Amino acid sequence: MKSIAKNQNLKPETINIFGKTLPELESFFEALGEKKFRAVQVFQWMYKRGVTNFDDMSDLSKSLRDKLHASAVIITDTVIKIQTSGEKENDVTRKILFQLADGEKVEAVYIPDEGRKTVCISSQVGCAVACQFCATGWMGFRRNLSVGEIIGQLMYIRREIDPEISNIVFMGMGEPFLNYENVMNAAGIIISEHGPGLAPKRITISTSGIIPKIYEFAAADLPYNLAISVNATTDEVRQKVMPITKKYPLKDLLESIQYLNARRKNPATLEYVLLAGVNDSDDDAKRLRTMAKQLGKCKVNVIPYNPIEGPDLKRPSPEHIARFMKLVSGISSPLTLRRSRGRDIAAACGQLAIKEKHDV
Repeated sequence: MKSIAKNQNLKPETINIFGKTLPELESFFEALGEKKFRAVQVFQWMYKRGVTNFDDMSDLSKSLRDKLHASAVIITDTVIKIQTSGEKENDVTRKILFQLADGEKVEAVYIPDEGRKTVCISSQVGCAVACQFCATGWMGFRRNLSVGEIIGQLMYIRREIDPEISNIVFMGMGEPFLNYENVMNAAGIIISEHGPGLAPKRITISTSGIIPKIYEFAAADLPYNLAISVNATTDEVRQKVMPITKKYPLKDLLESIQYLNARRKNPATLEYVLLAGVNDSDDDAKRLRTMAKQLGKCKVNVIPYNPIEGPDLKRPSPEHIARFMKLVSGISSPLTLRRSRGRDIAAACGQLAIKEKHDV
């Protein structure tokens, strides 16, 4: 399987510039004695055009290319497996398994659906949050992804699968707000006019509810959509499925969402994974409806549980899902039911995981 570029051996005196932001590249080129505009050129080659070989950067002089060969490399993720789901050519979900330079692995998903072409990106290898309904949480936490490892997932899909990506969701493996700086730098590259150039409103970042980072995100007035996994209407139930509730109680989480919504035109989305016999009662639906009304502008996205190995959890029946949705309906903000894609290849929400470190 072809990847963006083959991994190269990183010499002690060289720097991997893939994943560098524009200001970082400008500093790098200034240190080489070059003008700042050279950084823009290389930034465009890497992130707009997907070129990772200095010799193919045709508007750079040979002397500059030689200098780059001596001082820098471009190392990207290697694709080792792709799985597909769906029969129609324009409706095939693809799950891509990437191997990183140190041998760790992560997954990303390409999802074409009704005029949208979405890429679901991972931000960590594993996850420390340990949500019971999420396969990544059962892996445990291994490490954060670098900016290059995050952006490399999108670059591969744009180059090898579909150049017309319309939406990015940071909803793959990991908790994005526990790798905050790298995720925000990757998002900044994605929206750059010198890079892929997606509109900020086309990027959604998901969090399990890391409250200090929600406040930081709100205070920074960042332009991206934010989806917050609520998944229960009481602390007692939420602690069972999301242990992080012990550190960040539901009341405090809702206060942070109110703070966020008060500062932004674009409100947060409340995500609610529906678990049979756990958080899908009539009372749960009514409390979720009240919660959404109290928060005012929040959208609500209900996600029926996608089964994974391990926990004794079940997906509600279609009839029960419909009843729950009817009881929640009537809020002034949008209410949606997530259509799961790629469940047969474990590519749907909550199903991404690497079972064995060295298993493909």
